[in-house]
Amino acid sequence: MKKKDIKILLVDDEQDILEIVGYNLSQEGYQIVTASNGKEAIIKAKKEHPQLIIMDVMMPEMDGMEACENIRKIPELQNTIITFLTARSEDYSQVAGFDAGADDYIAKPIKPKVLVSKVQALLRRLKGVEGVSSTTTLMIGNIEINREEYKIIKEGEEIILPRKEFELFYLLATKPGKVFTREEILDKVWGNEVVVGGRTIDVHIRKLREKIGDSLFKTIKGVGYKIEF
Repeated sequence: MKKKDIKILLVDDEQDILEIVGYNLSQEGYQIVTASNGKEAIIKAKKEHPQLIIMDVMMPEMDGMEACENIRKIPELQNTIITFLTARSEDYSQVAGFDAGADDYIAKPIKPKVLVSKVQALLRRLKGVEGVSSTTTLMIGNIEINREEYKIIKEGEEIILPRKEFELFYLLATKPGKVFTREEILDKVWGNEVVVGGRTIDVHIRKLREKIGDSLFKTIKGVGYKIEF
């Protein structure tokens, strides 16, 4: 996908931020759409179908966390990458962001060139998970995983997962019984260029257990995770 075909939705209640970030990304060739609060972000996301959403957390009418949760419920936006760009960089805020369905968390202030590099790294995820099988459909017990359509069907019922949860589940499912170390998971799902902590993996595993089934996922203390059925 070429830059001119990539649409980025910027969401912030500060006009200066929208102008500065929008200008730097448009100079790189991306299409830029803006919104000033969470409610407007949902409307714009439904209409524009952006590949990436960069969103502030603290905003009037609806904050970024709630907006992210709502966007993740929209089937046609399941593959959209969402990252928070906010001054709130405490650990609990980041965990809450990942819980809401965000793919990443960028702390303000950030230099324009660094932000552009970060955006490029995020958009590389659109190519899919590197280093895993090219098979598009896997079966794990009574669960069908369609990588091409980002769809999971369990006992005839479709389960919608955010992009990172899907990619993590797909990775583990490629080799049932194999223990994937935290380093392998970070490398293959998030990529070497993205800095995330171990708690990020834990949050995503917890969400997968809630949605797919606790007994399927096994924790190997001090090592990583595996699927067993």
